[in-house]
This record gives sequence, structure tokens and C-alpha cells, in this order.
Amino acid sequence: MVRTSYTAELSQEQILTLQQLLSERGWDLSEAPYAVFRAKKDKVNVTAYESGKTVIQGKGTEEFIEFILEPEIVHELVEFPEGAEAENDVITPHGGIDESGKGDFFGPLVIAGVNVTAETGAQLRALGVCDSKKISSDQKIARLAAEIKKCVGRENFALIYFKMDTYNRLYDRFGNLNRMLAWGHAAVVEKLLEQNPSVPRMLSDQFADPSFINRALMERGRQIIMEQRTKAESDIAVAAASILARARFVECVQLLEQETGFTLPKGAGAGVKEIAAEILKKSGVDGLRRCCKNHFKTFDEVVNGN
Repeated sequence: MVRTSYTAELSQEQILTLQQLLSERGWDLSEAPYAVFRAKKDKVNVTAYESGKTVIQGKGTEEFIEFILEPEIVHELVEFPEGAEAENDVITPHGGIDESGKGDFFGPLVIAGVNVTAETGAQLRALGVCDSKKISSDQKIARLAAEIKKCVGRENFALIYFKMDTYNRLYDRFGNLNRMLAWGHAAVVEKLLEQNPSVPRMLSDQFADPSFINRALMERGRQIIMEQRTKAESDIAVAAASILARARFVECVQLLEQETGFTLPKGAGAGVKEIAAEILKKSGVDGLRRCCKNHFKTFDEVVNGN
């Protein structure tokens, strides 16, 4: 298999050395967002980012690595990662969708979508975008969310979120979380395609019943390829969507904390039940309803004193 994309981790000294070398050899150098430089010549594009990630793309990728990167910059042999999910797989234009808050008793459900190209996908990788579940810091999530929006542009991301009263009303209507999720995913797909009709395909995590989302797609959504797979968060577009969704979820929970006067834990564990009992004591059943997902078993246990 011929590699047409590779991401190297270089020091700032190595990046500056590479920049000078390519300039001396007649490469076309230019600026790029978040990058020290971009260089282009023949069948190769090289973008060296401020983070140290240096993305090499094009049909001449392997030759560039063999004749320039290995002998003149890193001074060692480069090993290519194996497997379809390798970070260096070529990024083609597509969109990704993910949600946040599905498993949290407190707080809304947020669904986000992001469209990427080969260029913006590489930039997001260089920024350190990954599955939001791998990031524990809410501050880092917020920072990455702002950078994702700036990188892809307003027409290439979309968000919808269901505050507690809307969430609980919709759940009663659908009677099934997967059907409700599919409807939300379809709405995000429609919104993304309205903003950018040229997106050829969309990717989301695998639903319990794959047909749910296909049935929920509207007019625009039925005109593209809709893919689903397990662990879709390894895809850069889905990972970016997961960060946008988590960032908005955190913002909404912080507002709920101001309203209730309590720190609201994530998830649905024992600590969650204790805080729910305190909210019930302070604000009654209606007060608890306004800040949690009422169909969770935790709600009935707390209200009934179990």
C-alpha cells in the first residue's frame, strides 16, 4: 500500500531546519492557520504546525520521507502505523456527528456535527483534537471547541441541544432514547447540509438499530451517504463533534448549577443520587424535574425514597 499521508512529531528546531531546507530547494512556501509554514512542490504538500505536528500529504509522501525527512531532519527510519484507524490515514471531505449528556442524569442532551476537508482535518489533528472522553479538563474542552469552530468555519459545524423540559417532553413522545437520538442526529445532518450542501457523506456512532437514523433523515439527509460504525470517535470529524457537544453540555450544566445552588456530578452514580435527594428536599419534585432526565431510574428511586 502506497502511503499518501503521514504526520511527524518534530521539534521547533527541526521545523525551522526543514523550512530553510525546503526554501533553499525551491519549494513554494506560504502561511497556513496554526502553522509555522506550508510548503508545496510537485506531488507533495507539507504543513508544519506550531504544535510540532508536521503533516505530509500527496503521492510523493513516501519519497519525501525517504529522501528528506529521514536523512536530513529526524536522522532515523520512520515507522508507519498499521491499521485502518491509524492517525496518518488520508482524510477525505466528510461530516461527523456525536452527542454528549446521554448517560448523565443531570443536564441536557447535546448533539453536534462537524464537516472537515483534508486541510481542516489535518489542522484539527495538529491541534490535538480527539475523542472528548479522553479529555478530563473542562477548560481544555472549551479551548478546543473554540479552536474547532475557528478552524472549520461557521458553515461547517452545527449544534442542537435539549434543555431539561424539552428533553423530558421529547422522551415521553418518542418513548425510546435511540429513536430520540436518531431524530436529533438527523436534525443536525439537515442543518449541516443546509449550511454546506457539498458534504458527500456523514459518519456517526453505531445505533442499537441502524435503521433508526436512516428513517429519521429528511430531504437533504437522504441525498448523502450516511455511515455508522462502532468507536466512530476515532474519526477526526466525529471527534471534533464530540468536543463541541461536550463543551456545550458543560456550559448548560454550569447554568443549572447556578440555578439549583448545587454542584451537579456527571454520570448517574451514587454521588448523583445524593445530590438529587438534596435538590428534592430543597425544591420538591418539580425542582428536581427541571434539572434532570426524568426517565432515569435514579429519578424514581429518589422521589420514592428508595
